[in-house]
Amino acid sequence: MLTSNDSIKIRIKLVAATAVICFCLLAVKLYQVQIERHEELYEKAKKQYTAVKKTYGRRGEIFDIQGNLLVGNIPCADITADPQITGDEPFASKAARIFANHLTDMTYAEAYSRLTQKTRIKKLADGKTEKVKNSYVVIANNVALQEAEELKAIVKVNKLKGIIFTDTYRRFYPKSTLLSNILGFTMPDQGKDVPVIGVEKTFDKQMGSSDATERFERARDGIPLSYGLQEADKVKNGFNIYLTINEPLQSILEEELDSLIVKWRPKAAYAIMVDPKTGNVMAIAQRPSFNPNDRKTMSPDAWRIRITEDVFEPGSTMKPMAISGALDYGVITPNTMFNCENGSWTYAGKVLRDSHRIGIVPAYEVVQKSSNIGTAKIAIMMGEQRLHLVLRKFGFGASTGIPVTPETKGIFRPLNKWDALSISRFPIGQGIGVSPIQLVRAYCALADNGNLRKIRLVDRIENTETGVVIKKSIEEPFQVFNNPATPEKIVNMMSLVTKKGGTAVGAAIPGFNVAGKTGTSQKFINGQYSHANFFSSFIGFVPAENPAFVLLVTVDEPRGSYYGGAVAAPYFKNIALRALRYLDVKPDPKLIEEAEKEKNSKNDIPVRD
Repeated sequence: MLTSNDSIKIRIKLVAATAVICFCLLAVKLYQVQIERHEELYEKAKKQYTAVKKTYGRRGEIFDIQGNLLVGNIPCADITADPQITGDEPFASKAARIFANHLTDMTYAEAYSRLTQKTRIKKLADGKTEKVKNSYVVIANNVALQEAEELKAIVKVNKLKGIIFTDTYRRFYPKSTLLSNILGFTMPDQGKDVPVIGVEKTFDKQMGSSDATERFERARDGIPLSYGLQEADKVKNGFNIYLTINEPLQSILEEELDSLIVKWRPKAAYAIMVDPKTGNVMAIAQRPSFNPNDRKTMSPDAWRIRITEDVFEPGSTMKPMAISGALDYGVITPNTMFNCENGSWTYAGKVLRDSHRIGIVPAYEVVQKSSNIGTAKIAIMMGEQRLHLVLRKFGFGASTGIPVTPETKGIFRPLNKWDALSISRFPIGQGIGVSPIQLVRAYCALADNGNLRKIRLVDRIENTETGVVIKKSIEEPFQVFNNPATPEKIVNMMSLVTKKGGTAVGAAIPGFNVAGKTGTSQKFINGQYSHANFFSSFIGFVPAENPAFVLLVTVDEPRGSYYGGAVAAPYFKNIALRALRYLDVKPDPKLIEEAEKEKNSKNDIPVRD
């Protein structure tokens, strides 16, 4: 029989054994927790007491060649919340009322739903989903800085924790519609600017910025601690882009284009001004257009870049290229005579007509009076192979080099696809499709002694962090002509177009020789040429002997008239005259005197084209 002392000893041994077993189990558990599962549990714990704050870099800005701001960034704020802190009552109701009262387009129900969204659905690698804790929701993006500061003060006064205000930027276009189609625009997406079209898209890699992520320890109420873990990446700002555009010239061009729209009410219109000696685009615009600051009124039809995408038959504006080839090969001279058949001629079984009766005239008058028949006969003398090569040399069927996408190469058939009519139709701008920028590039070669250059839109790129400026080089041109005398001959012939007896006297500028060409092309609709729908154009350069620029004005389906000399030429004159004054290009007094004498003389019946 056990004594009381034995009983006590047994109890002591049992307690000791139990203690040893518990200690061993605790040791095993501590080993598992502190050694085997240390990293797993540390990461989970860290998520409970650490927070992440993002700092956004600035997207690069866009300037004109003189440094005038065209696209910039406005400081603003993004407002986010941690539903693990904000998701309980009465906190969520109070915060939701504040946001609904102070944020445009934010309702109480919407704010409350976001603040209380404590969980979210996470997609796993195997395709399955699971419900996880949610510690991040967006309340509002791109809130104006003043509005954000006012909200921040209200949040602080009401002791609302878990709400984070992050300084950021939103894209701003200070010139409204000016150059908007070429500049393009961005759309905000999860704190990033996603480019849609234009320079914004083409140079996204250069202008794009990188964000910084800052991790820090916080208290239960979300306030950062002054000690503990603190990590931060470095923000990278985007590069600035300086275009070749000259803002004052751009304003002139767009003002006149708007006036043209009011007068002729066309479907669309384009105007492009380029320096032929460099290929620099000085001004470029189209209508319809849009205001990138007002997204509610934007439509794809307005922001599509027609200047690089649209293809149209150039009509008579193609003639100088074809005729310059015949001059260059020595097939004709400016004085070679051609019978223009009094306006009607049959070739390859099809009738070719002029818009007015022309008899036997020299080649220079074929250009001046824009004879389809005379031009076709010149091309036939040159032959298919030479004509094909000439038009290829001028860049038709190829991209221009302008750094805007998409860009069409136009429609230009290979020689083995030509039919019997091609030799007579292509040189007068029928059956061939060009973009407005392609046509301008070809005329730049005519204006600059046969030098065909790539079209340039960007002058330089600036590293905003180092201040280093990278100048975009001007590539060596391709020489179109073999005979150095050719450029002067074709330019002299084109200068007659704006003089008495030419098709574009409305483009003449007193004191200057203006070289150019009208174009009136029928649209090809449902398999045949329309007699109601036209493209009306004038393209030229001034001063003809030393051009300050090449300028194209094209009108798509004008109402009331459709001849290029009547519709487009006067607006060429308006733009060119204002541009010459701005560039301080002085008129020649002798040419002013000649213009006055011609003005007072008896006028000929105007030639239409």
